[in-house]
Amino acid sequence: MESYFRLKHHGTDIKTEVLAGVSSFLATAYIIVVNPTILAQAGMPFSGVLTATVLVSFFSSLMMGLYARNPILVAPGMGLNAFFTFSAVLGMGVTWQVALGAVFWSGIVFLILSVFNVRTLIVKAIPRPLRFAIAAGIGLFITLIGFANAKFIVANPATIIGVSPMTPALLTFLAGLLLTAVMIVRNVKGGILLGILFTTLASYPLGRWWATDIEPLITWQGITSAPDFSLLFQLDLINSFQLSIIPVIFAFVFTDMFDSISTFVGLAEAADLMDEHGEPRHVKRSLTTDAVATTLAGLVGSSPGTAYVESAVGIEAGGRTGLTAVVGALLFLPFLFLAPLLSMIPAIATAPALVLVGAFMVRPVTKIDWFKMDDAIPAFLAMVLIPFTYSITQGIIWGFLSWTAVKMVTGKRKEVSIALWVIDFFAILALLL
Repeated sequence: MESYFRLKHHGTDIKTEVLAGVSSFLATAYIIVVNPTILAQAGMPFSGVLTATVLVSFFSSLMMGLYARNPILVAPGMGLNAFFTFSAVLGMGVTWQVALGAVFWSGIVFLILSVFNVRTLIVKAIPRPLRFAIAAGIGLFITLIGFANAKFIVANPATIIGVSPMTPALLTFLAGLLLTAVMIVRNVKGGILLGILFTTLASYPLGRWWATDIEPLITWQGITSAPDFSLLFQLDLINSFQLSIIPVIFAFVFTDMFDSISTFVGLAEAADLMDEHGEPRHVKRSLTTDAVATTLAGLVGSSPGTAYVESAVGIEAGGRTGLTAVVGALLFLPFLFLAPLLSMIPAIATAPALVLVGAFMVRPVTKIDWFKMDDAIPAFLAMVLIPFTYSITQGIIWGFLSWTAVKMVTGKRKEVSIALWVIDFFAILALLL
């Protein structure tokens, strides 16, 4: 294990990697229940999607750990599942079988782009200030997700967003946030994981005493459930390969590609997961893994798989090698049978970890020259639009377009590469579609 993952070289050990893998899994595990909830609205069986979600998460994360050797978990992506259900199936009226076929074909496109290094060239085409801004923007995005999960930040018709009135659940979240922060500051091993466990235990009395929506007790009745493989190979490959479905395939390709690339670049910059040339470590293998995840998703019955920003929780806990992803992958597998156990971990338990990871993710922002305004303005737009639009893809699109526009009108055309022009073309196409 030492020689394969080069633990000492990366300044880590087995214990740290295991704790990091557990932390990343706990921050990501919500997808096992949330993904079926969303795709079920497209007419797909909940239990079948749950099984497919576990299969995609397990095999893809395992491949990321063993093949790409990066501490990043891969699972069906949020946003992509919403597009699958509400835009493709309910909006365009295609069947979910055809939509699964579109997912599969988008995965094949990914694989082709990865084999011919196109996706690697895209990564290298991203200007360094935008890389730093994307990392910071993802950090702010994760923090926003954490606050929203805890219902600390809520919708407000008058001010768009606002702060929730103080409740027992919110006090529990704040206590977990403070305890986790203290453990991080004091460099406690597994501090993030301990914070998640503490907040979980502290949340149990809430339902009994204050009648909140958090379950007060966990019983053993209904803990296990048999896997449902009914969605395996149910995709419609022929009807999904028609001209009318091309916009769906393109949307999956573009959104998944830039979600995964920006997540990967952001995590690499924030955690210094870089090679000797200053590029993200094992970039081609990681993007190939992402492509396989999407292809696999179409075959087993799920929306596309992608690299997960919540992997930052495990990276902050010390995860630096593929062993972190392997541990996270193995933890997905038992939930083929134990999915109801996830109800033991309420949203407010992982929320403190997500909030505090933002502090870790925004560090690269200090590498941006904020006095060089032709760099600073596009970087700023990319950084703030990721959380403000609730979309990593939108942030990176407008970062690219604003970088090109500012450089062109200020006479710095040489700073806009040919690859970036190509990316801009597809970014505009994505906005129009």
